[in-house]
Formats: sequence, C-alpha cells, structure tokens
Amino acid sequence: MRALQITELGGPSSLRATDIPEPEPEHELTPGEGVVVEVHAAGVAFPDVLQTRGLYQFKPPLPFVPGAEVAGTVRSAPPGSGLAPGDRVAACTLLGGFAEVAVAPAFMTFKLPAALDDAQGASLVFNYHTAYFALKLRGRLREGERVLVHGAAGGVGTAALQVARGLGARTVAVVSSDEKAAVATEAGADEVVRSDGPWKDEVLASGGVDVVVDPVGGERFTDSLRSLREGGRALVVGFTAGSIPEVKVNRLLLRNTEVVGAGWGAFVLSKPELNREIGAAVDALVEAGHVRPVVGARFPLERGAEALELIDTRGATGKVVLEVRRT
Repeated sequence: MRALQITELGGPSSLRATDIPEPEPEHELTPGEGVVVEVHAAGVAFPDVLQTRGLYQFKPPLPFVPGAEVAGTVRSAPPGSGLAPGDRVAACTLLGGFAEVAVAPAFMTFKLPAALDDAQGASLVFNYHTAYFALKLRGRLREGERVLVHGAAGGVGTAALQVARGLGARTVAVVSSDEKAAVATEAGADEVVRSDGPWKDEVLASGGVDVVVDPVGGERFTDSLRSLREGGRALVVGFTAGSIPEVKVNRLLLRNTEVVGAGWGAFVLSKPELNREIGAAVDALVEAGHVRPVVGARFPLERGAEALELIDTRGATGKVVLEVRRT
C-alpha cells in the first residue's frame, strides 16, 4: 500500500512516500481489537510536525508512518464493536494514518455522521474531542458564559468556537490576520480581535471572559489571565507558539481564577467509556448543526511534506487534510 514514512528527524522534508505492507488488525493499545480502515482522508496536525523532529513526547523508532486521525470505510472490525465492513467512520489511529489502510482501537473509532464528508471526518476526532473535553469536562463551561479562543482560525481553534457555541456560550476569536478573521467568523465566532493589536484591553472593555482556550502558549498567556472575569478558567491545550509560559500564581488570587490543563489524548486512552461518551456528545452537536469542521488546505498523499510545512510555517487555516482515497 502507499504510505508516507518519517525516515529521519530532519523536519517536514523527512517525510518519504513508500510502499509498505498493509497493517494487521492487532493494535498495540488494544491487542486483537483493532478496526481496519480503508483511508479516504487523513488529518494533519501540529504533533505530526513535532514528530518529524523527534520533539513529540511519543517517539516511535524510525522509520514509521505518522498520522493520528483518519476517515474512511471499515474493512474489518472486532465483534462487539458496533461496527461492520462498509461503515463510514472517523478514527484516531495514533500512528499510521498517512497510508491507504490504517488500524485504530475500536473505542476510538466512530461512525461518521452523514452530514460530514471524508475530509470533515478526518478533522473530527482530535480537534472536536479535544475541544469538548477542554470546555465541558475540564473548563466546566456553562450556558451563557463567554469564551475567548486563541489560534481561532486553526483546527483546534475552529473546533473550540463551534463546540462553545453549541454549549450555549458566546465566543471571542483571537487571530493574526484578516484572512484568519474570515475563517474564524465562518466557524461561528461572535466577535473577532487581532493578536497584533490591544486584544486584551478590547476584551476587558467589553466585560472580560469566563473561559480562555489556549492551544498557542507563548507570551500572550499572562494577558489571557488578565482578561478573565472573577472565577474564570484558562484552559491549557497546547503550545504551538513553541514556548511554554510560566504563571505567577499571585495573579490567580486577584479574581479567584484557575489555570486548568486539558490534555485529552493521554487521559482518554485509559478510559474507553469516557471516550465513547465524548464521541456521543460531539455527534449530538453535529446532529444539531453546531459542528461542521472547517477544512482548509487539501493535499494528495504524496504531498504530505508540503502539508506539514504549511502547519510548521503557521500558514494553515482550519484543518489541513491529506486526500488518500485509492484511484
């Protein structure tokens, strides 16, 4: 089968197209319980970029096929999974997604709603499960609250905007360009502010926010804390800016605010039932029309290195997707 492998740790250009054997149903996380998926589309994410440099916490031996999320059709599924050959699914594979065939644990494989196409399906699990986990389970978001989202034109950012609105919140998107402002607005942002302007002052002037979703990190985190209302929560989702901020905890005393870690992946891997509950909640938001993943650039599988480069240079909007379907 066609696949892309990371052959050396030299950045996105290290990705190489190759032919390798198809994977077996056994999955390292759930031996003997893997769902074999014929991949139609694969999601590209910032962790994939980190893996090309050996900077992600999960470091498989070289060479390996990256790609943690796919959409396609089931080729085979274990008994009791609720899945059958031919089902359209979105799945978290953890590795191996940049290929024509991939394997995912049954508890991380979800039937794809008819309202979503394959590219949207490849955008669904990582970003929307992360957003729901962060906002509802870690951030305790309540209807009527106000949510600020950094990196709001990216995959996690657009997901957070849509999930927050689906949960009854109002949203403020922080973006760095007019193009990204348009993407955030399309994703449903109620308000948009520019990261290169006095965004913190603008947010405070309009009353502050109850929750901050931050997949970016870097120097803006202190201003995120300052933008919180009394009892507000700042959700730490990632560090795409490259630097990990430090918090002077006396700031948390001023308005009785919180800094909350929201690490979805490692948490749900040991909790299959919780993962299924999140999947059902996201499906309900799709059914209600709140969730429609925003797909940005699309690349054929062989141009995967360009897809990673686009993310690496901060040029991506929405979800970057590899189109893999056999021709």
